[in-house]
Amino acid sequence: MSTSRVTAVWTDFGGVLTPPIAETMQKFCARTGIDAHALLTVIGEVTEGFGTDDYMEPIDTPLVTEAEWLDRIGVLLRERYGIDRRITTLADDWFEDRETNHAWVAELEALRSRGVFVGMLSNMVPTWDAHWRRMVDADALFDDVVMSFEVGARKPQAAVFDLAARRAGVPPEQCLLVDDNERNCEGALAAGWRAIRFGDTAEAAAELARLVGTPEDAVR
Repeated sequence: MSTSRVTAVWTDFGGVLTPPIAETMQKFCARTGIDAHALLTVIGEVTEGFGTDDYMEPIDTPLVTEAEWLDRIGVLLRERYGIDRRITTLADDWFEDRETNHAWVAELEALRSRGVFVGMLSNMVPTWDAHWRRMVDADALFDDVVMSFEVGARKPQAAVFDLAARRAGVPPEQCLLVDDNERNCEGALAAGWRAIRFGDTAEAAAELARLVGTPEDAVR
């Protein structure tokens, strides 16, 4: 493993700057009255039709519009489970009452105040872009933002990590991804980055301090 100090930290959004995705899904299903097992089953079936097992891949690059993706899901919900619920967009309900992880925001602000490059690297759906920006002040928090739907590549693909390193202006070995998804972390490691699998803020912050250093390290 490289011993270079990390100089560019890229954070994921969902599950890192927000509560875990499973918690958000649970709240979404409770709010909409859709059975979670039924929804996940038909999403999986629709996803397989695009040759992947990653639920978000069809709509965050995107391979298909969110509206068409949801239409396919709605058809299967009616056919398989008798659930007649037309969903035109996930965004409004998905982001309703979704909380920002302010403790992680504070960690990122502290890093950036010390001159560490801080970016957001997310597999994001085009129609969700305005929603996440209401949760955090992107201009104040990040040096750069790389969205899958804008660049046509996504985690865990090597291309998106190579692009992000170039935009940070540092070699891959000085880049770090903080992400709650194991596949994404593995993709970062394969691209020559470091990675922290996010579980909670305190543990991730401790690992950040080890890899980036502390303010005290800078004056030694």
